[in-house]
Amino acid sequence: MSEDETAGDAYDEPLFFQVMEYAAHADRDVVDMVSGNPDWEPPEPLRDGLREYADAEPDEFQYPPSEGLRELREEIATRRNVDASRVVVTNGTGEANYLTMARAMERDEGTEFLLTDPVYPYYPGKAQMLGATSTKVPVLESGDPDVDAMREAASAETAAILVNTPNNPTGAVYDRDTIEELHDVAAENDALLLVDEVYDHFDFSGDFESALALDSDRVLVTTGYSKSMAVTGFRVGYAVFPEAYVDAAKTRHMLVNVATTRPGQVAVLRALKETPPTYYEETRAMLRERIDSFTDALDAAGAAYTRPRGAFYVMARFDDFPGTLSNVERLIDEAGVAGMPGEAFGEAYSDWVRFALVTPRADEAASRLADYFG
Repeated sequence: MSEDETAGDAYDEPLFFQVMEYAAHADRDVVDMVSGNPDWEPPEPLRDGLREYADAEPDEFQYPPSEGLRELREEIATRRNVDASRVVVTNGTGEANYLTMARAMERDEGTEFLLTDPVYPYYPGKAQMLGATSTKVPVLESGDPDVDAMREAASAETAAILVNTPNNPTGAVYDRDTIEELHDVAAENDALLLVDEVYDHFDFSGDFESALALDSDRVLVTTGYSKSMAVTGFRVGYAVFPEAYVDAAKTRHMLVNVATTRPGQVAVLRALKETPPTYYEETRAMLRERIDSFTDALDAAGAAYTRPRGAFYVMARFDDFPGTLSNVERLIDEAGVAGMPGEAFGEAYSDWVRFALVTPRADEAASRLADYFG
């Protein structure tokens, strides 16, 4: 278990930007597998929604309701089986996570977030911004949370347990029993359970079930459409809060952002209503094929790797090649493949490199890695 004393005024620049900047200035062709920017087509109804919005009356170009368009919030609420009053539409899942973490801190029931190791690095970054500490608890070999270790790490100082399922970077999918156990740990320590479900449409295992099914006033769920609709640039996400936490979250959202982009909300609403299930099924099928071919190449390279049960990331470990920033830069310069250093996600997988399979050149990247390490 590792603890990061991250309270303070200085914020570290995410390594994502450093790696992308390095790859952009490389002297050779580089396959970018750094960030989760989907390369596939968004739903056609989403494009239709944008076209229709362009011809709307001028009053439709003005501020939307701060908490989100009523029609969109009602559509979300129906799909999630919650009251629309609990839904706050945000500038992507990133802001939704920030709002839920802020609510956990504002309860004055601890200033620590329990996170998994490895962890999506923006979580400890947000904790740092909020003046909190982060304690990272290594996951099990399967990638699932070590609930016993979480229970041992939790204390009266724990404001919230924050997890992501399907998981970035391990590809693990937490089943309902695991979420219930984490909820119990949170309850035992008067903490909240924050669950980021942004990859909910990318479950290959059949084990995923939303934490909202627990129907608990300790559970706050976040998600968005950046990944599922392949629109990371739209910045439309949302959080579902227990009733007691909604008003303060809306106030913080209004003070920081005023509102979320109106055309993006209109387009997402149209896509939600008109996109058939086959859109998501075909995307998952395409990703399964990429995972198969990419891991085959990793076999040829003699690498160990995680096979994702959800999301679209593969972590790989190469002999005598720890997942440091300097080694990732070597891969860019010498193999022409850009991934993320494992050390960016914590200590437990610091020997690994994470690759995002959101490029049509995934097979080419796999071939380059096989040649480089084989």
